[in-house]
Amino acid sequence: MSLNSDSVLFNSLSFKSSTYRSPQAGLRVLITGAVHGNEICGTHAILRVINDIDAGVLTLKSGVVTFVPVTNTLAYQKKQRIGDRNLNRRLRPTEDPKEFEDHVANWLCPLMQQHQVLLDLHSFRGAGQAFVMVGPENNDAQVEPFQFAHEEEVLAQCLGVNRFVDGWLSTYARGVLRRQSPISDREFGMGTTEYMRSVGGYALTLECGQHDDPMAKDVAYQAILNTLRLLNVIDGSIENGATKMEVLRIYEVVDKHHENDQFCRDWASFDEIKQGCLIGTRHDGTPVLAEMDGRIIFPDANAMGNEEWFYLARRNDRLEK
Repeated sequence: MSLNSDSVLFNSLSFKSSTYRSPQAGLRVLITGAVHGNEICGTHAILRVINDIDAGVLTLKSGVVTFVPVTNTLAYQKKQRIGDRNLNRRLRPTEDPKEFEDHVANWLCPLMQQHQVLLDLHSFRGAGQAFVMVGPENNDAQVEPFQFAHEEEVLAQCLGVNRFVDGWLSTYARGVLRRQSPISDREFGMGTTEYMRSVGGYALTLECGQHDDPMAKDVAYQAILNTLRLLNVIDGSIENGATKMEVLRIYEVVDKHHENDQFCRDWASFDEIKQGCLIGTRHDGTPVLAEMDGRIIFPDANAMGNEEWFYLARRNDRLEK
């Protein structure tokens, strides 16, 4: 939707958050849902927690918690992933908003700056189990300098899922450079969690399950409670925390060179691949082979030429150090 195509609809798309503040000092936590408008398990879970607080079932112990049930109101109203573009690939404030997501960013980014911790709730299209996306290890590099890796690792292990994935932004950035995209496009790939880290906080993306899986709402709800309990915002014990996690690091993005590049089968995220196995075929018949054992992540059979086609991940010992 261009901003001028339906001014009545556009003007009705307000942004809403609900903030609860304890008299006792503590962390400032932000919980977001529906960054992508068709990923609504987080929305349901957030509204359930808000109702629990309002009913006195949950009581704040310390700090501040802010809930955003619907982050991208246009995409949510359309019941689709995006409004005008993908908010979670280019999130930053702008003085010259042109797309609806620019207006979302101009509201959301200052809100994020007022908090220290973010839990962003998502779901995915294909089959698979819930997993958490984590930021980098502590570093002073240019792409994503960071100093709260331990805090993210501890939080990731309490959410109630058993798969831990990192390496997203650095891998994405290498892909952007390889495509020789304009310099400004290097910010493409910065979403909610990346922005939160860039302003001094820490953050996790929880992929709660398949879009239509009714259990995804329960995964999101339990993750919110466990997060607030771990951070001493509400009372209670963490339930169903992970005892052992599969730790994967994304290390490569493979692009589609031509629209007729094809997968050899219907891949799903986290399908195992073995070194030398056939993943797909280029339009000229060149095979695309796995260079090592690992997993395929985010395969997109509908990608266009010169767009990301799939990611590769391998096991990592990060939590064993």
